[in-house]
Amino acid sequence: MHISSQGSQIAPSAAVTEFLSRLSDGRMLIGDRWVAAADGATFDVVDPATGRVFHRAPQATAADVDAAVAAAREAFENPAWADMTPTARGQLLWKLADLIEANADELAEIESLDNGKAKVIARHADVVLAVDFLRYMAGWATKIEGSTVPVSVPYMPGAKLFAYTQREPVGVVAQIVPWNFPLLMAAWKLGPVLAVGCTSVLKPAEQTPLSALRLGELILEAGYPAGVVNVVTGFGHIAGARLAEHPDVDKVAFTGSTEVGKLIGHAAMSNLKRVSLELGGKSPVIVLPDADLEQSIGGAANAIFFNHGQVCTAGSRLYVHRSIFDRVAEGVAAAAKGIRLGHGLDPETQMGPLVSEEQARRVAGYIDAGLSEGAEALCGGRRADRDGFFVEPTVLVGCGPDATVVREEIFGPVLCAMPFDDLDEVAKAANDTPYGLAASVWGTDLRQIHRLVPKIKAGTVWVNAHNVLDAALPFGGFKQSGWGREMGRSVLDLYTEEKSVCMVV
Repeated sequence: MHISSQGSQIAPSAAVTEFLSRLSDGRMLIGDRWVAAADGATFDVVDPATGRVFHRAPQATAADVDAAVAAAREAFENPAWADMTPTARGQLLWKLADLIEANADELAEIESLDNGKAKVIARHADVVLAVDFLRYMAGWATKIEGSTVPVSVPYMPGAKLFAYTQREPVGVVAQIVPWNFPLLMAAWKLGPVLAVGCTSVLKPAEQTPLSALRLGELILEAGYPAGVVNVVTGFGHIAGARLAEHPDVDKVAFTGSTEVGKLIGHAAMSNLKRVSLELGGKSPVIVLPDADLEQSIGGAANAIFFNHGQVCTAGSRLYVHRSIFDRVAEGVAAAAKGIRLGHGLDPETQMGPLVSEEQARRVAGYIDAGLSEGAEALCGGRRADRDGFFVEPTVLVGCGPDATVVREEIFGPVLCAMPFDDLDEVAKAANDTPYGLAASVWGTDLRQIHRLVPKIKAGTVWVNAHNVLDAALPFGGFKQSGWGREMGRSVLDLYTEEKSVCMVV
């Protein structure tokens, strides 16, 4: 395991230092004003690579959430937004994407300091994908269409009728995003809201509030009317819970754990608000006997170790045909051993820390549980001996199908590798989970692949790839991996209501 320089040698850039200074007294965006929490409370923002506090953000109260929802409602009904043409909405989205692109280095650095990920990855993955998605959604602003419907009403013989459907924005949307891809998840949520004409109260995770606040500045700079987007920072059990049950919120969109998603679903029942949930996963990676070994080993390693394994689609269960199992498992372990750990702002870093001390302990606890249940670590197996919240990339073999590490989502750089003998066996194993978010299949025999793919119960199945996302491709899960689809044309249905109009002519 390679260890790069310690976090104490890393300093933020002048642009990020200036941004932190602007919000040094703990401010969040409500309407077009930067305000402190109603009671003045703040919470620590910690650099995961050092464990040190480097900022304090406002801890929103229920009263702050109420104020943000009121601002969003006022904006939704204000002609400045309500009467804005689709073309103008698309132009604003494009301008926001341009501003994100112009500030890409600063945003990548903020993500690195806040989340721990390598800045180079944040710059070329998180920020680039956010820009691409917003530009894609800008194009949809002018294409939210209804249809004419020929109708025949039996009890109105001879009547001349004209009927059509139209799509209308659902209203005020609460959007709660996770800490693994803070900026990108905010873009995924805000893009369709701004395209169709809804308004938003965005709540980032308490572990990673900063990029959402910087995004709020760019939204105002782009020229959005006051209150179209509000950003409240704070804790899920206070601010998030209030948003989920708020009587004047028309829809809640959440990305995060299945456990919290269930709580949000229950809270949303208070006024039957619309709900979309993008939740957890325990994604299988299936390597068939004819797979290209070099490609599948590299792909399986990237599937679990990208973003430190803190990915809802992380390929955390590796099923390899028994004839090549040892070579693939040992190859992935060798790749893991070569990963360089370090501070995200160190250009040599390939994997940063986990997001928090809580998450590092959780992941280390899962590794210990796996070892105590009979698994063997081909590599890793412990926390790294350095400051911060680092856990070594770990490959476990000898895991039984009922082991905790096989059954539960770990959300860290921990892979369980298991052999299989035939397609029916591996399909059954792949589906033996309450989740159904994603999967990947690696092989060259298309007949076998086409037989296997329909058997896998997951919202996305990649072939000879993993974690390939495109703005035009719908994304979401089966079973307890969520409700609804992000991205593509499908996402517009989450933020619009369909109205039927029928008139006698």
